[in-house]
Amino acid sequence: MASTSKSRGLLISCPEHPETPLVEDYHAGDMICPECGRVVGDRVVDVGTEWRTFSNEKNNKDPSRVGAAENPLLEGGDLSTMIAIDPTSAQQLDEFGKPMYRNRRTVNSADRALINAFREIRQMADRLNLPEMVSERGNTLFKQVNDTKSLKGRSNDAVCSACMYIACRQEGVPRTFKEICAVSKVSKKEIGRVFKLILKALETNVDLITTGDFMARFCSNLALSQKIQKAATYIATKAVDLYLVPGRSPVSVAAAAIYMASQASEDKKTQKEIGDIAVYICSPFTLYRDW
Repeated sequence: MASTSKSRGLLISCPEHPETPLVEDYHAGDMICPECGRVVGDRVVDVGTEWRTFSNEKNNKDPSRVGAAENPLLEGGDLSTMIAIDPTSAQQLDEFGKPMYRNRRTVNSADRALINAFREIRQMADRLNLPEMVSERGNTLFKQVNDTKSLKGRSNDAVCSACMYIACRQEGVPRTFKEICAVSKVSKKEIGRVFKLILKALETNVDLITTGDFMARFCSNLALSQKIQKAATYIATKAVDLYLVPGRSPVSVAAAAIYMASQASEDKKTQKEIGDIAVYICSPFTLYRDW
């Protein structure tokens, strides 16, 4: 690779051919003049990526020298390693007859359970198209619950789902139990039960779901304008403030407000159109019962 180089702010060049770009020998670490072969600079540090692998295993195609990023939620930051020879292995010697060592990450059962839980939470967040901060909050909640050991005997899938539900509420992107249930392996009833146990164990709470939490999603899916969304938000807020819809689901109130706002505009939507969108958020029984 032909290039000129600077050392301590000074330009390195060949004294005989100062205008000639130098060639850098990455293997030897030298800067060479291609005209006369003079070594102008030596011991040049290669700041590029090191693609060598230090593993003796021939089938190791990963050229990375380092492991995964540090995870503070795991014991030891997930950076512990053990170097040893397996006495039962038939491949103790390499092709040159020298002992072959293996780098093996040691993961105890506790960390293995956490890693599996974190993977499940990340997968649920991906299916729901949620930002990374939500899955990170869910991981932290699961770690806190796991440390308290207050939910021993409960399914990890149920705890993961409940942690994801709480994380969504705390990060301002609430999802309903039905949405969490759709991307998990447990029932909505079990998620709700574990959700209450986690709140009690961690001595925390979450904000109540309001109509504003679903208004933007509904209007976006219905392709309604910002003007209609503002009108629907105003109608829903007034209905709640005047105590006109006591005990009604926020999803149902939001859907009804959107219906009223759309009927007062040129872009009218029927109850069925709005209901088809809202049915993915709450159960059909709750929606049409409230209507």
